[in-house]
Amino acid sequence: MDFSSFLTSLGTSFVIFLVLMCLFTWLSRRPGNDVIYYPNRMLKGLDPHEGTRVTRNPLDWIREAFSSTESDVIRMSGVDSAVYFVFLTTGIVRLHDSTITLFHAALGIFVLGGIVLLPILLPVAATSQGALKANDTISEGSFNDLDKLAMGNIPERSPRLWAFMAATYWVSFVAYCLLWKAYRHVSDIRATALMSAEVKNEQFAILVRDIPPVPNGLTRKEQVDSYFKTIYPETFYRSMVVTDNKKVNKIYKKLEGYKKKLARAEVIYAESKTTGSPEGTRPTAKTGFLGLFGKKVDALEYYDGKIQEFIPKLETEQKVTLKDKQLRSALVFFNDRRAAAAASQSLHPTMVDTWTVLDAPEPRQLIWSNLPKNFYSRQLRQHLIYFLVFLTILFYLIPIGFVSALTTLANLRRTLPFLKVIVDKPALKTVLGAFLPQLALIIFLALLPKFLLFLSKAEGIPSVSHVQRAASGKYFYFAVLNVFIGVTISSSLFTELKAIGKKPRSIIDVLANNLPKSATFFLTFVALRSFVGYGLELSRIVPLIIFHLKRKYLCKTEAEVREAWAPGDLGYATRVPGDLLIATIVLCYSVIAPIIIPFGVVYFGLAWLVFRNQVLKVYLPSYETYGRMWPHIHNRIVAALFLFQVTMFGYFGTKRFYYAPLIIPLMILSLIFAYVCAKKYYRFFRFPALEVASHELKEPLNLELVFRSFIPPSLSSDKADEDQFEDALSQVSRSGSTL
Repeated sequence: MDFSSFLTSLGTSFVIFLVLMCLFTWLSRRPGNDVIYYPNRMLKGLDPHEGTRVTRNPLDWIREAFSSTESDVIRMSGVDSAVYFVFLTTGIVRLHDSTITLFHAALGIFVLGGIVLLPILLPVAATSQGALKANDTISEGSFNDLDKLAMGNIPERSPRLWAFMAATYWVSFVAYCLLWKAYRHVSDIRATALMSAEVKNEQFAILVRDIPPVPNGLTRKEQVDSYFKTIYPETFYRSMVVTDNKKVNKIYKKLEGYKKKLARAEVIYAESKTTGSPEGTRPTAKTGFLGLFGKKVDALEYYDGKIQEFIPKLETEQKVTLKDKQLRSALVFFNDRRAAAAASQSLHPTMVDTWTVLDAPEPRQLIWSNLPKNFYSRQLRQHLIYFLVFLTILFYLIPIGFVSALTTLANLRRTLPFLKVIVDKPALKTVLGAFLPQLALIIFLALLPKFLLFLSKAEGIPSVSHVQRAASGKYFYFAVLNVFIGVTISSSLFTELKAIGKKPRSIIDVLANNLPKSATFFLTFVALRSFVGYGLELSRIVPLIIFHLKRKYLCKTEAEVREAWAPGDLGYATRVPGDLLIATIVLCYSVIAPIIIPFGVVYFGLAWLVFRNQVLKVYLPSYETYGRMWPHIHNRIVAALFLFQVTMFGYFGTKRFYYAPLIIPLMILSLIFAYVCAKKYYRFFRFPALEVASHELKEPLNLELVFRSFIPPSLSSDKADEDQFEDALSQVSRSGSTL
């Protein structure tokens, strides 16, 4: 990419952001759009525009974001959202009447790093009589003025390389300090939330897996009750044995579907009375596949008949499930959250493959189908999934490399000659050169998340949040390895492939030589993700269009309308690894090409502003883990830091700098830092601390409500007297559980 293409992409991206921001200001004030731009507030029963100025000022949302506090974020979107902001940018701690800003994680590293690196390294590189000549370049395309500001302009063995060595140490120590403070701050947030006097149902339960075969003369429930009553005679409350719910879930889903269809038919019938004859026109439905084929019948009578048919089926299957489909897993409840916390981190049997115990997730997080999977099955699945992920990373590298190589204009002209007429046009050449490779990479990365979520769930993980953390980790390593290897060597893939085949060791030289050449590509990539990505996020154009189309053509009932505008959550499984990828890119190029640092600051600064607005007004968390994502984030930032140090060690080697081994102590220090942080902080994120669980509740504890919150919807009864379920529910809600 030449300099004009780079400026074109940067300017175009910025203009797109400004247009989308102005569009957001206009659309968010339009009547009927509140459900798209303020759903969080509306679902909490708040006035969408409470505390805001009704103005056309496109920057007013920035004022609102800056005026919010960490407490506001926790109140509106939970602790996990607050922890996400610690990663993105800064933590604001109010001390008496003053405000102290502590830089944390990504933005803090780049701001403090840039303050030193930019005024020192840029002049050092620019004034070098260096390695680059007028007809030379380290970036793709013709001579790039940006190359003169990079480490590539420093000659081999030059004393100026000491400045870049010192910069590597500065970035590393800034990262250590800020990550340590961030870990401590997140630990404090988590402790404060878990010490809350409000009842959190999951704090009174534990999840038990790998229950041994039932002894003769006992039921599964009696086995579980007897085991835990013996160990916890004073604090054990009751148990809930997990059951095979596949069939009852299927019946329940069909019943709920017919209820929705009946409600829709009733609305259509009511509307026909106002638009047509006073008697109205009764809606019809077809009884065949997907309602498209088969006999035409009266919809109201048909759906009502189906509901009456499935209610007794559901009740019968509930009884059968509760009695005959018990599995080797259970939820055990305690009357004291300190006892539950102690039980969740204790070794109960002498063998680790039986009576496996861990703290219970929130009821809404449980993946019921994974709970009965036994110890050896989970271990086998985990290793198999890791192998599949490895193969995916390995083979996905091939299409990413080829597509990235093909989408450079020179290779595109050579590979597809018939496109020369289009590619050679000056205007199109500039635009395609600016955006095509970056868009190809973004599209390829967007295809993976659902597949990785599927693989993570297949491991047998018991909760939604844990699955998302596992998928996020896989996605991060996938993105980093494919971006830094696939994209970095893609520029010379066609010319170097034969050399690598003859001499595999030459891949190290290829990577070292091509790493600086990708600097401009990644500058454009970060700029595109910053301006266009966050512009689309802020304006919510796609959700707005989809909602209005659904409301006009598909939605009839209030439930359907609400489902159409339901905001969902932040989507940590894809959001976090995407941000970590940008952090990795900026870290690894912060010394090689310091000009990338401002782009990193812009990316994480915009992320803070845009998502501050979104978590306060738009997104609604689907679960709460009280910051359990943080150790995952912290470890991967340290991994990115280690990769940065390895990269610098290799690049100093290509510069024939004799003192390159001075980077090795930094790499060792990073490993020590990660180890110390894990030993000091991680255990509190893995297990509930007894000190935290010992705090008193402010209201009387209703253990019956705690217990019932874990009953799956398909096994709950809508009947107030529950007479029909007397036998089954006497086991569930009176004497224990056979769920």
